[in-house]
Amino acid sequence: MKIFVALACLLAGCLAQRPHPCGKFKLTQFSFLQSTQNEKLWVYAKYLYDALGQRMRLFEFGNLDNQTFTYDFLLLYKEHVMYEINHHNRTCKKIPLKVDFQPLGISKDASLLGQVIVGSSSGPGQGLLVNTWIGDLPNKEGKYMSTVTEFGCIPVSVAFQTKQYGWMVFSYFNNIIGISDPGLLNPPSFCPGADASTDEEPIGFFSLFHRKN
Repeated sequence: MKIFVALACLLAGCLAQRPHPCGKFKLTQFSFLQSTQNEKLWVYAKYLYDALGQRMRLFEFGNLDNQTFTYDFLLLYKEHVMYEINHHNRTCKKIPLKVDFQPLGISKDASLLGQVIVGSSSGPGQGLLVNTWIGDLPNKEGKYMSTVTEFGCIPVSVAFQTKQYGWMVFSYFNNIIGISDPGLLNPPSFCPGADASTDEEPIGFFSLFHRKN
């Protein structure tokens, strides 16, 4: 009985601790669904992330202004290069990458908005403890609101407001720590010799987060 009481007190102490900004994943992959308030843009994407090598791979399928698009991007921040890859035609566009690498996670200056349970707390495994944070977008262009799990800091959703699309929401799922196929973070054999292009700007996810400042 004394052991049970001690464990109960320890658990209560852990749950009473104030959450703190978290993240800083090294290798991870996940999928997300992106939608906008004005219904002009929606995107389904699979995302691969390597913080050590500062590499990202994004497979996008979406619709912008009633036009469907499909994109495959590889971003190599250390080389300042982004590849737009077309495996069907075995073609590749090499585009200068003029933004800095942004690590995943909750920024240190973010403020805790609240902690809740998604689902139910009535029984084991029926709910998920999450924290919601609010902070500033890069260059102070607005605010974001991000919800992550208390244990593991796994992203659940992110919302923020843009001038072009209104409120934008990202819903995350199928999160995996680690990358099942690390080769996807390297350019295909037909890519390295691609000519650089500076007059094209991708749409979808990258039109919002990877513009030149």
